[in-house]
Parts: sequence; C-alpha cells; structure tokens
Amino acid sequence: MSKTADKKITRRKFIGAAASSVAAFTIVPRHVLGGPGYTPPSEVVTRAVIGTGGMGMAGHVTTNKKGEPPVTLAVCDVDYEHLAAAMKKAERACDGYTDWRRVLDRKDIDTIHIATPPHWHGLIGIAAVQAGFDVMEEKPFTRTIGEGRVYVDTVNRFGRILQINTHGRFGNYYHFGASKMLKKLVDSGLLGNPLTVRVTRKQGFNWKIVMWSGRANLNPQAIPAHLDYDMWLGPAPKKPYHPHRVHGSFRGYWDYDGGGLADMGQHYLDPVQYFLGKDETGPVRISAEAPWPQHHDAVGLWGTVTFRYADGDTIILQSGEWGEEEPDGMPFMEGPTGKVYASYRTDPPGLFERVRDLPEPAPLFDFTTAVKTREKAGGNEFTAHRSCTLVNLANIAIRLGRTLKWDPESERFPDDEQANRFVNQPMRAPWHL
Repeated sequence: MSKTADKKITRRKFIGAAASSVAAFTIVPRHVLGGPGYTPPSEVVTRAVIGTGGMGMAGHVTTNKKGEPPVTLAVCDVDYEHLAAAMKKAERACDGYTDWRRVLDRKDIDTIHIATPPHWHGLIGIAAVQAGFDVMEEKPFTRTIGEGRVYVDTVNRFGRILQINTHGRFGNYYHFGASKMLKKLVDSGLLGNPLTVRVTRKQGFNWKIVMWSGRANLNPQAIPAHLDYDMWLGPAPKKPYHPHRVHGSFRGYWDYDGGGLADMGQHYLDPVQYFLGKDETGPVRISAEAPWPQHHDAVGLWGTVTFRYADGDTIILQSGEWGEEEPDGMPFMEGPTGKVYASYRTDPPGLFERVRDLPEPAPLFDFTTAVKTREKAGGNEFTAHRSCTLVNLANIAIRLGRTLKWDPESERFPDDEQANRFVNQPMRAPWHL
C-alpha cells in the first residue's frame, strides 16, 4: 500500500504540518498554502468510495488532479474490473481494496461514500460511523426498516454526519427548487387540510418497475474470475450466481433491493415527507394493488400504493406499468381549498406568488458543508430513515398482498407478526448488526 506525500497532507493533520513547515523554513508548495486557483488541504474533505459500479463511478469517485490536493484516497470493490476502472479514474494518490473493512483502518480519510447494493448499506455504514467517519450514501438508506433504526441510533450516538444521496429535497424532480416553495405553500395553509399528493407516471415520475423486475428460475452460471461473489453476497442468502443478480439488475431481487420502487422511491418521496412536514413520523395505513402472490425471490410488478397518515394526509404512488392508470389532468397536490398541478399551475391561480415572500424554511445543508460545520445535513439519518421506511412499507404491502396498519412511533405493525418479520430480517453468518 503506497503512502505518498500527497496522502499525508490531510484536513486532520494540515494545521500541525503547516506549523512544523514554517518553523523549519521549509518551502511549502503553492497548492498547500491555498490562494487564487488553489485549494489548501485544510479545506478538502477526503473520501473513500466503497462500491465502484455505476453510481460509484458516476457520482463518487473523483479524479485527483495534478497540482491539487487529492480527494479520493481509496476505492473498494469486490469486482476487480470495477476496482481497476476506479483506480484509473482517480489517477493518483489513491489505494485500491477488495475488503471494505480494510478501508476503515485508514486514519487519513474524512468520509466514506457507500455506493454498494442496498443489502450492504446498513452494515458498512454502521461500521464506518463506529470507526469515526462521516458517511455519504446512495439510496435507499437501508434494505430493511430494522437496519435503518439501528443505523439512525448509531449515527446519533457517535455524533457523525450522514447524508443520503437523494435529489428531490434539494430541488431535483421538483422544478424551480420547488421543495422549499411547496413547503412554504403547505405551511401557509392556503391548500387546506388534509392534503393528497400523487407521485405517478402522469405527474412525471418514472418508477422503472419493468426495467428493474427480477427473473424467476435463473439457471446457475459460472462465477467470473474477476468477481468475489461470496463477498458480493455478504449478509444476503447464498444463491447460485447468475449475472442478472448482480451489477445494476440486482435491483430486481428482494435479497438485495426492492425493484424500481426502491431505486427511485427515496428520490421521489423524501421531498414529499419534507414539504408535508412528515419528517418525524410516518403513515398509519398502507395499501397496495399488485399481482399476488409475488415471487419469493424476484421483484415483480405493482400498480398503486397508498399511504394514509393519522391526520388524513395521503400519498398515492402509481406506476403506470400495471393495472389502471391515473386519468389525465389530476393535480399533483390538492387540499380542500387549493390545487397544484405538475406544471406548477395552481387553482386558484397565483398561490406561489402569495407565499414567495414568506420566511424561508430552515436551510438544507449539503454534505460537504455539514461535514465542515457539523450541522445536520439536509438528508440526514432521521429524514433518510423516515423516507426509506415509506419505500419498505410499500414493498411489504406489495409482497403480502393486503392492507397494513403501521405504528410510526414503535416502528412495528400492531398485532401482525407476519408483517413484522419483514422489519428485521436475518443475515447470513458471520454478518450481523
């Protein structure tokens, strides 16, 4: 494992190193001192990226530019071809690993970026927090609700920063930074109560359910030499290898993810929780329309999922790929006294103009800012767990084929042990929380 001079100049050690250099009259490179066009290491938040497939490479592995302090100091993947590609992209000052536990031994890294399949999110994230790292993680937050609760408690107990990489709360998927504008509108009371929100194909939301459906009765195939399949499975049940079970299409199998709903759900639902003011609670009733019985291994189709909250607010999901499709012209959000359409036309007209000058909601800190200031990130562990719980509740209702009652305080299904078995699911030895 190489230990380059670049790697030793970190945020944690910069102040002491700089002081020593001055005392010894050492010539310090321009990029260490900072200034116009240069970023000093004290301002660099370094990272290790665990999981260097599609999302890891697209959003987390950065190129360490010559003459600038390196950002990506380590990459890790159980697919050696993915790992080699990540090392090539980082270019310099970056070490490669095949076991994520070795990454957590590093003392010169500030943050861990987790872009593995979801069945690894909880285990790696909890271990990273316990080892003293701040964490940026791809969605969904966790594969099960029980893992999420342990994860939240661990982040809170160790005082670390966590950000789930969901786009909607910060404006994506909701135009003109509309998450905040929608929150101002809801908080104003101009729409009345209760509210109904539709997150459907007709409203512009692609749930990708056919794209990420699994395949039943896969024929076992030889494990490729470049993949440590047993480590890829990790806590998931031992299943024969097939290429459709890994690398992107893993989303179609319950052991690792939850189909298009789990792929897109936190992007779409996290901002809904935010502007409805539901970040500290959850629905009390969940129903689903889907083919039943669902396959035990392969994720299948669904048509509609409905969440109802104790105050009467309702969120309706509709895939548009199975069952009845939503009629044209339905509002995105409506209450007794107002409606908002996908084009952000309102009825009555001018509702957004009426709230534009109202006080802004509390700021949503991005991950880097949160790491530096120690403020909670906009998509922190508490909000991430609540929005991911919506995703898991929807998939449980789909799999069981019946309406469920949920207690958002205890995070249990009252008097429903069959449903509660999905809250906490066993892990393959030796892995455990």
